Amino acid sequence: KEWMLKVYFCFFFSPQVLLLACAEDLECVPGFQQKVFYIEKPLEFIEDQLVLNLKFDDCNGNNKLNFEVSNPDFTVELDGSLVALKNVSEVGRVLVVVGHTEYMEDMAEIFILDANEKRGALKEILKLEGNLGIPRQKRAILTTPILIPENQRPPFPRLVGKVIRSEGTEGVKFRLSGKGVDQDPKGIFRINEMNGNVSVTRALDREAIANYRLEVEVVDMNGKTIDGPVHLDIVVIDQNDNRPMFKEGPYVGHVMEGSATGTTVMRMAAFDADDPSTDNALLRYNILKQTPTKPSPNMFYIDPEKGDIVTVVSPALLDRETMESPKYELVIEAKDMGGMDVGLTGTATATILIDDKNDHAPEFTKKEFQATVKEGVTGVIVNLTVGDRDDPATGAWRAVYSIINGNPGQSFEIHTNPQTNEGMLSVVKPLDYEISAFHTLLIKVENEDPLIPDIAYGPSSTATVQITVEDVNEGPVFHPNPMAVTKQENIPVGSVVLTVNATDPDTLQHQTIRYSVYKDPAGWLEINPTNGTVGTTAVLDRESPFVHNNVYTALFLAIDSGNPPATGTGTLHITLEDVNDNVPSLYPTLAKVCDDAKDLRVVVLGASDKDLHPNTDPFKFELSKQSGPEKLWRINRLNNTHAQVILLQNLKKANYNIPISVTDSGKPPLTNTTELRLQVCTCKKSKMDCSATDALHISLTLILLSLLSLFCKSLA
Repeated sequence: KEWMLKVYFCFFFSPQVLLLACAEDLECVPGFQQKVFYIEKPLEFIEDQLVLNLKFDDCNGNNKLNFEVSNPDFTVELDGSLVALKNVSEVGRVLVVVGHTEYMEDMAEIFILDANEKRGALKEILKLEGNLGIPRQKRAILTTPILIPENQRPPFPRLVGKVIRSEGTEGVKFRLSGKGVDQDPKGIFRINEMNGNVSVTRALDREAIANYRLEVEVVDMNGKTIDGPVHLDIVVIDQNDNRPMFKEGPYVGHVMEGSATGTTVMRMAAFDADDPSTDNALLRYNILKQTPTKPSPNMFYIDPEKGDIVTVVSPALLDRETMESPKYELVIEAKDMGGMDVGLTGTATATILIDDKNDHAPEFTKKEFQATVKEGVTGVIVNLTVGDRDDPATGAWRAVYSIINGNPGQSFEIHTNPQTNEGMLSVVKPLDYEISAFHTLLIKVENEDPLIPDIAYGPSSTATVQITVEDVNEGPVFHPNPMAVTKQENIPVGSVVLTVNATDPDTLQHQTIRYSVYKDPAGWLEINPTNGTVGTTAVLDRESPFVHNNVYTALFLAIDSGNPPATGTGTLHITLEDVNDNVPSLYPTLAKVCDDAKDLRVVVLGASDKDLHPNTDPFKFELSKQSGPEKLWRINRLNNTHAQVILLQNLKKANYNIPISVTDSGKPPLTNTTELRLQVCTCKKSKMDCSATDALHISLTLILLSLLSLFCKSLA
């Protein structure tokens, strides 16, 4: 059958339907006579109210005409009237209607536009459908997005949409898959295998999952895929089921006192888990309560949309020093639904602190302060008090004191007590009554922070301190102290070391001074109590343990005649010069050697002397004269302090005493003779056996004495 079609477009507007394309049949064209519609989205589709008229003609009498709509909330009656089955506010962007007869099947699409899209240019509207007025490519499975409100109440399952197959459903089945069907969370959606009806099995939560993308396919009775899969999108429509929440607390803001009206203090931001594109999450802010309410019950204003808190009182009222409290607490309410009465609310407390600025200078509590101090004493003598109306926790209150006059000798210092803010005036160098009995200081106080430009320090920021010095009986003072003298050790007992000199600082009292020994560790000294002459009572010994680094230290007292008497202490350092009064000593005094030794160098001897150079080394080492036809040993000098004893032949196992003399280099020199005990031992397998040597004592000294005794008896 041949069809001839003449297509033309006509454009007009009506309150509900924006008709963009129409066709006029020259002869009958089977199917929908208009395939694309654009309608303006109303606030709500009303139950049983006509949405638009669809015209379907199969050019064969429309026998067994049947319509299917992609949204189960709508139906098309046999006369082509599209009506809502109930009041509906959310339907998505498109409705698909399929018409069936015995001879023809066709599809029409109804696009739902927002009001601003309707007001757009005609050419922009036409872009919504590129093939307007031209029959679309035929699809086997027709799906449109399904919109489901969250939090629906039972009963379940509930029909929410329909999938249409353009080629009929006889001998085939629909199959649905994806997240929410056979993937976690499983079992939320299901499809009627025979007619394509889609159902939800329980209430949805948009805040948990806002969208589901499922796949639909058509399979034969054996499960083999015939058509698809195609996507089926399910959108969860938001309900206002979440209150606004303030999550970022605590909320604390600061504003400087005297700030201009309209100064931004802080921003409050609440969060609403509902859909941000809807009024369910459209928040408006309001101040419910202010504490305290003075000096004005409306100190602050909050921007209802942004949440910015600003000051609304004059700078004069924003005076921290005159406020009942520098801390304000605001109860802030956030309401969704754009602030409408039906909106849900959440509250939080905003704490606003009025920060201090340095608009008050510190002032002394009185113009003159008095202090009394004894001469010779240091420490705090008076606390200076000030008042300051600024915040004690800031540098605008903390005081800084300075002495601006009356302190040429830097005898005084002043510091701030961090707890009380008082000025602690101290004497740091002892005062002398005999020099000055009175002192007058001029003290200035300032803040750590600078004053604001229109405030200055006045006369009350300075004060005078009158200080009276009290006379005390001061102890005598040695000159010099410490005292030093150099003496040779071993000077005769009764020798004069020096005469000490002490004076009394109390020149106006004309007191006498007596001297005494305070500390004399070795008991070597005495002092004349009247004239201070120090003499020796024993020999001064540089080698004494009481002498350190050649210096002997003693302490003396000078006592005045005051009531009570005062005492001064003087230190005497005596540097002792060395004399050669110590003989050198020899070490070691015992040596061992094997009777078959090949190395006859027996021992290295060293010498030491308690005296100082030049009364010590170089030392001279000598052997006493050896008797007998053969000499048994000799001594060789190695250096200034050491010598070596060498055997001239192997000796039998025995003990030998070898007299050795060592002489120092002093003038006159001193000599010390020491016997070196030599043990000749038996050595086998690296073991030295000296056990039998004690029974064999052969001493050159004893031999000489025996020979001398026999010689004397023969003469007798």
